Amino acid sequence: MSQSNLAVQGNLSQGYLSQLENDEVQNPSASVIFHLAQALHVDPRILMEAAGYADTARPEDGEYEVTVDPELMRFLASYPREQQSSLLRLLRGFERRPASARNGAPQRRGRVRAV
Repeated sequence: MSQSNLAVQGNLSQGYLSQLENDEVQNPSASVIFHLAQALHVDPRILMEAAGYADTARPEDGEYEVTVDPELMRFLASYPREQQSSLLRLLRGFERRPASARNGAPQRRGRVRAV
C-alpha cells in the first residue's frame, strides 16, 4: 500500500503520515493509531505497543485472533465511511429478521381474498 493510499484510508494527511514514519511525531493519539490499524487491517494493540502505550493486553501465545475476514475488511475499506455506514445498517437489518427468514425458509404470507 502506498503512503498516499494509507493516508487516505487512515484519514490522515500524507505529511503527518510521513512525520510518523520518520519518528518526528513522538506520541500519536489513540485515534490516529486506531485509524491506521483499521487501514492496515491489523490489531490496534500492535500499533499501540509500538507507539509506546503501556498496558496493551497481549494474548499469552503472542498471536491475535482476527474475527473478520481480511478480504471483507479490504472490500469495506474501499468505500467511503458514509457508504460503510449504510452497509452496516443494511446488515443490522438482516440480524433483526426472524431466523426462519435468514435460513432461507419461506415465510408464510396471509391470503388476500377478493370481495
